[in-house]
Amino acid sequence: MAPPQTPGAPFGRLLTAMITPMTGDGSLDDAGVQAVATNLVDAGNDGLVISGTTGESPTTSDEEKDRLLRGVIEAVGDRAHVVAGVGTNDTAHSIELAKQAEKAGASGLLLVTPYYSKPPQAGLLEHFRRIADATGLPVMLYDIPGRSAVPIKTDTLLRLAGHERIVAVKDAKGDLYETSRVLAGSDLAVYSGEDALNLPLLAIGAVGMVSVVAHVCTDRYVAMLHAVDGGDLAHARRINASVLPAVRGIMTRTQGAIMVKAALQLLGVIEHRTTRPPLIDATTDEVDLLKQDLAEAGLRR
Repeated sequence: MAPPQTPGAPFGRLLTAMITPMTGDGSLDDAGVQAVATNLVDAGNDGLVISGTTGESPTTSDEEKDRLLRGVIEAVGDRAHVVAGVGTNDTAHSIELAKQAEKAGASGLLLVTPYYSKPPQAGLLEHFRRIADATGLPVMLYDIPGRSAVPIKTDTLLRLAGHERIVAVKDAKGDLYETSRVLAGSDLAVYSGEDALNLPLLAIGAVGMVSVVAHVCTDRYVAMLHAVDGGDLAHARRINASVLPAVRGIMTRTQGAIMVKAALQLLGVIEHRTTRPPLIDATTDEVDLLKQDLAEAGLRR
């Protein structure tokens, strides 16, 4: 089943922040990349985010990012929005990556708040506007102060909404009041960027999700979108409750990319759960707990 469509969702309704499959020695698994992308779109995703944090973007080279993007576009680009993560804490480098993504055929760009540098809000405005000016692609900002240290404050988001190509924000701030202010004060499309808050954000007006847990439960998140759009919040709550064990197992035990790779290996989607340092592969104990979590969610016998 496909997600319900709405004109207010510029990148689709359900996007998975896709892993980067790797071989046992840590090199890119190009065939695995295309297989995972195809699996996700076949399951019901109408968008994918490539080279986000879950895609281990800090440890892939610019050349690898281009290969990843081109491989996914070749596999599913005619059936889904393919959004390229190009945000760094260097504006010039982000512009280079944005131009590379446009040349490869990306549907849009994901720009995370510059991390570690702790720029002031005026610096964020300049950073995002310069990158948005550099290509003709629509932009989704990524507000995740838990990783970037600096939030995109609501007044800054409202100012950025005036840019013709800045059309959406992936919201991982965890502040429903401030999100409500963005929704009330702009035309930005808000996407949930935190699986634990998918349903609350949809309930206040988010148009969709950029999910990690959707790697293993796309069908349920599609059903939840249909339920919310149809006004059946009781059914949406039941669906949300059913996936919470998977959210726990993938997003709370350790870093999400580590555990979602382990989950996909358990489900037979990928061969290796290899990650690149400084991430480390899921341990046997972590995998054993994950098996229990997935079984509780009805995702594994």
